[in-house]
Amino acid sequence: MNTLIRWARHLWLDAADARRILTVPGLARLELAVQASEARHMGELRLCIEAGMGALTLSRGVSPRQRAISLFSQLRVWDTEHNNGVLIYLLLAERRIEILADRGLQKHIPNETWQAITAALAVSLQADQYEAGLTAAVSEVGKLLRQHFPCDGPQPNANELPDAVVLI
Repeated sequence: MNTLIRWARHLWLDAADARRILTVPGLARLELAVQASEARHMGELRLCIEAGMGALTLSRGVSPRQRAISLFSQLRVWDTEHNNGVLIYLLLAERRIEILADRGLQKHIPNETWQAITAALAVSLQADQYEAGLTAAVSEVGKLLRQHFPCDGPQPNANELPDAVVLI
């Protein structure tokens, strides 16, 4: 992507654009999807939607993957008891998706599985079906977490991280 076009896309969009695209009720439904998923496994899910990176981040040449890794740390997705947090990151300015899993889950899941979830979400984004695509991604990640980190007995997930969608 041309550098000038990339900068324009990033600096044009802000969190209000993310709210317009996903809507307040849509964000609430996504939060409920995360809650429902986490009720069935011992993992932690975070959804982060960033409209566009700021000028300082862009000037440093940060890639969407590098930005997702930074947010993975800032949002403390790595800081869960079972090391099984997952970040689903969407960068609206570039329609880029990054799914990052902590080491407790990552060691069980081949890269092809993450790529398939990302590809399905990308198809939804191309059709402007943001909420539906993100809901499906939460569901697919939830299945992986249930498979490798099922709830043990009657003890529910301790909910170590907030369920609300992070808008930047």
